[in-house]
Amino acid sequence: MDDTEKLFEAAKKASKDLLLLSNEQINNILEAIAKETEKSFFHILSENQKDLQRMDKENPRYDRLKLTEDRLKGIVSDIRNVATLPSPVGRMLDDRHLENGLHLIKKTVPFGVVGVIFEARPNVSFDVFSLCFKSGNACILKGGSDAYFSNQAIVEIIRNILDEKGLNPNICVLLPKEREVIDQLLNARKYVDLIIPRGGSSLINYVRENAHIPVIETGAGVCHTYFHTSGDRDIARKIIHNAKTRRVSVCNTLDCLIIDKERLSDLPYLCEELSNDNVTIFADKLAYNVLSGSYPEKLLAEATDESFGTEFLDYKMAVKTVNNINEAIAHISAYGSQHSEAIIAADISASQLFETLIDAACVYVNASTAFTDGAQFGLGAEIGISTQKMHARGPMALQELCSYKWLVEGNGQTRNP
Repeated sequence: MDDTEKLFEAAKKASKDLLLLSNEQINNILEAIAKETEKSFFHILSENQKDLQRMDKENPRYDRLKLTEDRLKGIVSDIRNVATLPSPVGRMLDDRHLENGLHLIKKTVPFGVVGVIFEARPNVSFDVFSLCFKSGNACILKGGSDAYFSNQAIVEIIRNILDEKGLNPNICVLLPKEREVIDQLLNARKYVDLIIPRGGSSLINYVRENAHIPVIETGAGVCHTYFHTSGDRDIARKIIHNAKTRRVSVCNTLDCLIIDKERLSDLPYLCEELSNDNVTIFADKLAYNVLSGSYPEKLLAEATDESFGTEFLDYKMAVKTVNNINEAIAHISAYGSQHSEAIIAADISASQLFETLIDAACVYVNASTAFTDGAQFGLGAEIGISTQKMHARGPMALQELCSYKWLVEGNGQTRNP
């Protein structure tokens, strides 16, 4: 058994200890971690600076990698918020008595050991641990090498508190930075119950194609906002600007604005504020002609085939012109990633058609896709946004980190041939 397999085995063993903890004990430990994190802001930020120094500031992942005091305060708040939420473990899903006298109970239980592979987002270490710990799961973290120092500092805080409280610190395991351990994790069927990749499409595709463990896909977001012919242009202007510029490096960011041909004259007004944030627009021919002369020339380009279906993670956006709502839905079906899609419309029948036919985890009417977030949904911190349909879809929080089992109680029943 090599060193990496020993880490897997240690996490599996530690997961059994979690089953005996009360919800009160779990909440107390989360509060202790929150307090220790507050005391350690300087240390975490210094280690994060080491990571930032190794990355080009122009890299779109730089913003994801960066921690600030405000962001750490938000993380601490999320940890405390998770502690206040009801435990998802032990919820009764079914309770029935059969004619033969058997008593059947269907009850939620933790998965056991959850492996999470993520890229340059050190806040994920806190989010994953908090949610896994609250739901009774041990976690194995494989962060990107870009965030190596940050993740080391964060996991050290978590493990030290676990140890101080008399718990097995291997409830939270951070794997070495070498990429080779990913393949070992994807094949650790004996120890790991679930794999969650959190990152771009290349990471998700690699995990899906190589894992021998159940996978829940999260992360990749190619998000559209469709401005219907009945849409309010003032509402649309605010939503488009917020969805595109609030934070460009996250998966719920607007990548493509779809606009009805009848409303093309409103396009310069809709996009005006984007120029203040230096957003580059890749517009199809009709949209380009309308924007030319009203949108800064240096920020305007004609769209190519690659402009659509791209998750930019940057101050860039495509614009697609359609003749009607059916073409808009067809475009989203062809280029979306089943993450978050929005329509801006006053016509209720159009909104209802959009809600019915759009295949995505989150579908918005007259609201920004930026709200696709576990905390915003009132779920506490999230472990990711699931874009698949098996088990979990949308923001994954506590309840999605549980499976269930049947408890069958009898008094000597046997089954006839």
